[in-house]
Amino acid sequence: MVTTIFVLALICLEVVAIWFAWRAITSARTSQGAVGWVVFLITAPYLGVPMYLFLGHHKFKHYLIARRDSEEIIEGVKTFKAANAPQKDTVFPLQALEKISELPAARGNNMELLIDGQATFDAIFAAIDAAESYVLVQFYILRCDGLGQRLQDRLIAAAERGVTVRLMFDAVGSAKLPQSYQQRLREAGAQVVDPKSVRGPQNRFQLNLRNHRKTVVIDGKVGFTGGFNVGDEYMGLDPKFGDWRDTHARLEGPVVSQLQLIFAEDWHWATNEALIDDLVWEVPHAPEDMTAMIVATGPGDEMETGALFFFSAISAAKHRVWIASPYFVPDTDVLAALKYAALRGVDVRILVPEVIDHNIPWLAAFAYFDEIRAAGVQVWRYKPSFMHQKVVLVDDDFAAIGTTNLDNRSFRLNFEAMAAFFDPRPAAVTAAMLKNDFDRAWMLDKTLSEQPLRIRVGAPIARLFAPVL
Repeated sequence: MVTTIFVLALICLEVVAIWFAWRAITSARTSQGAVGWVVFLITAPYLGVPMYLFLGHHKFKHYLIARRDSEEIIEGVKTFKAANAPQKDTVFPLQALEKISELPAARGNNMELLIDGQATFDAIFAAIDAAESYVLVQFYILRCDGLGQRLQDRLIAAAERGVTVRLMFDAVGSAKLPQSYQQRLREAGAQVVDPKSVRGPQNRFQLNLRNHRKTVVIDGKVGFTGGFNVGDEYMGLDPKFGDWRDTHARLEGPVVSQLQLIFAEDWHWATNEALIDDLVWEVPHAPEDMTAMIVATGPGDEMETGALFFFSAISAAKHRVWIASPYFVPDTDVLAALKYAALRGVDVRILVPEVIDHNIPWLAAFAYFDEIRAAGVQVWRYKPSFMHQKVVLVDDDFAAIGTTNLDNRSFRLNFEAMAAFFDPRPAAVTAAMLKNDFDRAWMLDKTLSEQPLRIRVGAPIARLFAPVL
């Protein structure tokens, strides 16, 4: 009897493995990836099946349909913004980014660069304190520590004076946030989305399809996005990471409406509640009159928009591409774009941290460095502390600050957003900021074979996990 059950279990496992192999064949981006999964699943189903459940890259039909339903709810607002935000002529070819984001580049904006935690949260807290109508807040990581409690106090104070407060956070990123934190906000009148009640994958898939966006919008007039989450480490208070290096942006103008639009999509997805009629969409133009847009990407999109954002920016470069990212695990297309840019004489620099926060992506990056350095790409390693900023600078007229890392997870598994500016002024302040970062970094001058043993061995193994890093 036991033998019969065992044999039946093996047969069922092999059937599942064959089904997963077919899914890999039909959904993998490359033939190499498909072949790898097929061999692994068929020859070792007891390992391949659970690994594919966790690591297999495939999209989920019902999830995507529901996600697009949320987008359709606010399609009218997208049309309104397209008709009322005329594009300003720019040197940078922005048509591809407009198609990626399904939003127009709009004039009448301003951007203030916020460097590191003190400047960022001083600006965010000041904006919340000045809110008159509503506050929209979304973070990937929200902690109940000193910084988290300061945010909580600001939101409670806003709610108590009659401001509508809406708060979202990610179930995985904020897994340790206690219910008491949420309950105190709700008791004060704030609307807090319980991520455990959100529609969508509720089992192992929680590891993927994360909402990695960091958004604050005040009264529809002022917005914030960038690399910062809410936790004491982001203020440089964790000795392991040191004086945390990160970048955020304070936004004004029609680009705030676009950031708000993305929040409204995420809120509708989470709650099935449409916010369109509750929010302000008529935004005064900033006198600086910068052209800007929000490039929001995610696994719900028809195309692989995260990777296309980087590919478009790199391909447009004529003399400079500087990218700062805490992780460097690119796909083959972005890798090729970086190498080709360097080969045609563009100054291509990648700034990554020397300090480790996650070992596997940190190691995996070394498996790519030799290849891009051979083409002329400079790899700079920021050494004073951990660097978490997500910044793209192209030539003298394009700068983007937001949440998207230069890795496959941001490309295909997370919902992200970048504030992109097509103007020499934000490009100049971004270039000055990155120059200061390069002054505190060292340029990699060793090949993988010259690295310590743990990197020589660990890098190629870690690269095997590139599709989910």
